[in-house]
Amino acid sequence: MADSHSDKAWDEFKWERFLQEQEQRTEKYMELLEKYIDHPQRDEIIAEEMGWKHMINGEVREWEEEVEAAFSDDDSEDDDDSEDRGPSFERHPIYRQALAFNGELDELLDNSDEKAREHPAMISLSTQVSLATAKLAAALSNDEVEELGMSIAYLKRALAALTSGLDSTMHLLEGGFISQEIFQQLRDRLFSIRNDIITTMGEYRAEFRRRHGRG
Repeated sequence: MADSHSDKAWDEFKWERFLQEQEQRTEKYMELLEKYIDHPQRDEIIAEEMGWKHMINGEVREWEEEVEAAFSDDDSEDDDDSEDRGPSFERHPIYRQALAFNGELDELLDNSDEKAREHPAMISLSTQVSLATAKLAAALSNDEVEELGMSIAYLKRALAALTSGLDSTMHLLEGGFISQEIFQQLRDRLFSIRNDIITTMGEYRAEFRRRHGRG
């Protein structure tokens, strides 16, 4: 991607557009995969529909293999160091807080009755917190935060997921599936993570302006 120390570094809005495009293409890929999953020429058809010209005419390579190879190449560059320290995002306070919240939600689900456990709002809450945690991992995955624009864009996605999670807790409270006490606990946890994300976004934006003279 763009060099973060150059004038061409992407800001959060360019990264936002890029991520939206990638999400749309991922959705299209998944729709095509579901549609042609049992077709004998599945890969060729999907490649053509997606516009992957280099994968047509007998040059198809499994998408999963390409992704796995890419990650293997990245991981092999610093195996010794990664064994000692682990991924950088795992050490970040916001990620740790979100991960702990995931565990608390699992416990809440285990202690809920079947009706509450299977309610769409409960499932949505768990899903959105998991999604926020994944977005935080993407945002905080670089110790040096070279791509500040990308990090901010992912933080915004984590923030949106937490907002959806808060909406789900409201539905659970209004439906009588959780008590006022549990609602308050969930709300406090969601707002605590939310506030830390907002603070970090502000710090990253200030650093981006310092480096590039724009925000």
